[in-house]
Amino acid sequence: MKQIVQSARTGELQILDVPAPSPEPGQLLIQNHFSVMSPGTEKLAMDFAQKSLLSKARSRPDLVSQVLKKVKQEGPLPTYRTVVNRLDSPQPLGYSSAGRVIAVGEGIDDFAVGDRVACAGAGYANHAELITVPENLVARIPDELEMEQAAFSTLGAIALQGIRVADPSLGEIVVVVGLGLIGQLAVQLLKANGCRVLGVDIDQNRIDQALDQGAEWGAKPEALQEGWRNSVTGGYGVDFALITASSDTSAPIELAANLCRPKARVVVVGAMPLSLDRRTFYEKELELRLSMSYGPGRYDRRYEELGLDYPLPYVRWTENRNLQTFLHLAEKGSIQPNALDVETVNFDEAKEAYDRLAQGQRKSLAVLFRYDESPDFTRTVQLKKSSGRPASNQDLGLAFVGAGNYAKAVLLPALSGQSGIRRVSLVTATGPSAHRTAERFDFERYGTDIDDAILSEDVDLVFIATRHHLHARQASLALNAGKAVWLEKPIGMNPSEVLAVCEAAKKSPLMVGYNRRFSSHSRNIQKIFEGRTEPMNIQYLISAGPTPRGTWVTDQNEGGGRIVGEMCHFIDLCSFFIQSMPIRVYAQANSRDLESDDSVQAIISYADGSTATLSYLTQSHAQLPKERFSVSAEGKTAICDNFKQTQIIGSKDFKQLNQDKGQTTAIKEFILALRKGQGSPFELSDLISTSEVTFAIARSITTHSAVSIGESQ
Repeated sequence: MKQIVQSARTGELQILDVPAPSPEPGQLLIQNHFSVMSPGTEKLAMDFAQKSLLSKARSRPDLVSQVLKKVKQEGPLPTYRTVVNRLDSPQPLGYSSAGRVIAVGEGIDDFAVGDRVACAGAGYANHAELITVPENLVARIPDELEMEQAAFSTLGAIALQGIRVADPSLGEIVVVVGLGLIGQLAVQLLKANGCRVLGVDIDQNRIDQALDQGAEWGAKPEALQEGWRNSVTGGYGVDFALITASSDTSAPIELAANLCRPKARVVVVGAMPLSLDRRTFYEKELELRLSMSYGPGRYDRRYEELGLDYPLPYVRWTENRNLQTFLHLAEKGSIQPNALDVETVNFDEAKEAYDRLAQGQRKSLAVLFRYDESPDFTRTVQLKKSSGRPASNQDLGLAFVGAGNYAKAVLLPALSGQSGIRRVSLVTATGPSAHRTAERFDFERYGTDIDDAILSEDVDLVFIATRHHLHARQASLALNAGKAVWLEKPIGMNPSEVLAVCEAAKKSPLMVGYNRRFSSHSRNIQKIFEGRTEPMNIQYLISAGPTPRGTWVTDQNEGGGRIVGEMCHFIDLCSFFIQSMPIRVYAQANSRDLESDDSVQAIISYADGSTATLSYLTQSHAQLPKERFSVSAEGKTAICDNFKQTQIIGSKDFKQLNQDKGQTTAIKEFILALRKGQGSPFELSDLISTSEVTFAIARSITTHSAVSIGESQ
């Protein structure tokens, strides 16, 4: 299928032939018929992408501070790779479209194949022939409404939400500042609501168009005279202002405030700095209100991705209900998107349309892309000719599943330096990501079909770096098919999943991404305590940072939370040092709600009398190393800071410029072991016990008591 994407590094646009997506549970697969290019929003994204790195940094000082912190914590090389990966990722464009349902994901009952639907959402309603969209971002198109008009529903919902925030009443006088696409739709909606509208813009053509849409007056900012205020509003000013302009300054807000009467409302829809003139707002007691894009539900992962709706009696107007309202108004003719100044072009010409926008040559208010009705549904694309598999060739055929930020910054670069492998297949959820990542890391083919990676005859080794809830199923499938597997942590979301994977691992080697035991720091420390006969004590401090909100990581069904998803790393390293089986766990959390604060203190007891204390903190000082641990036994102590510096008390320190968490060594040793027929460096019993400790920590928190390993099930 075809999709237009933009380079975040250079701003370059490309129409790519990429694999077709497949709907996940809760999603619909939709064949786009039309999508709308919104010049204001998309021009902002284009302008940012085309800036130099220095200009990008100046415009986002918050990101610069994050980069500097990462350099201090991890070193220049890991930081450089992370930044490059983010800039190298192709960015999908578009967020408002209309088409027809061609497949329905698991768990959806309200839509069927063949339904005509309007779609919303950046990253979902893309400019592409085929898209996958969550259920709450899809609305059925009324029978009498043409798809061309329905494609504007997201833009209409943005305008509609701004008006809802303004809370207009019949007969009020309103000024709309900024008469682009959303501003023109707002004029129509306000007229339908019984308001009298003044349209303000710096472009006379846009003013004339607003008058055609129903505005009673229109003017450029400098042309507005006091006579207008006196003749229309009795000298008071407008009842509220709706700002749909985008600006680098707060000039539109200042203009709106000056046009308002005392105690009026100023509603900001467009993107601009909020540098307010306090005197104007103070003297008039103006009320500033901000509109949240399409409406309630926006930026809420549970609503947008998981399909959890807000109850209508308590939240009357959500994103989806705003979409439905706009479609209904358009069907009845109260709103007329087809009356706007819109240029319709075939999608093949999308790049030229964007080029005209970037060069300031676009004259129309919006561009409507029209799609071919026969897209390519291929889910696997051959990037280069396969080298085949000669009988004497001992190279391992590699498939890589899931290519998120960690995979592209760490795992794939580590693999690119290894000999003895052929990069056969790369699979991700989205076609553009698969395309760019496969090109960059020299894979033979790429796609969105996981069976191609796991079941193909030319694949011997499968790397799985997908979201946590997929790990057990995908790893079991690959292991049962006779493939060796590198599985990123965790192994599974519950004890039964872990046991199922480990049972399948009896048929083929399993390596789990517990990389810290392969670090040069860890191995140096291990040598110090070789041959010990007395118990060991480990104090492990993890400054994890604030619990991330609204992400899949803390979702108990998808990510399992950071105890299951991250603490397993530290547990495995402690067991590596102690070389004894954990037998008991006691843990206590700071909060009852681990999704808001997952700070945890855990004490692990081992069969040889050793103990490990893990302090997983979310509220520690930001300058602390993310990981610091001390290992003590028999009068010896080693202290490691962030896998960059290890202090051996009474001996020479071990320092490195870049952090070494052991990923490259782990990958190298696993591949070498496979080529020699030696299997995995991990014993299955060790993998099972590490997972059992994470589940025991969770159970100890809820029961407020110690848990013996094996009882956590």
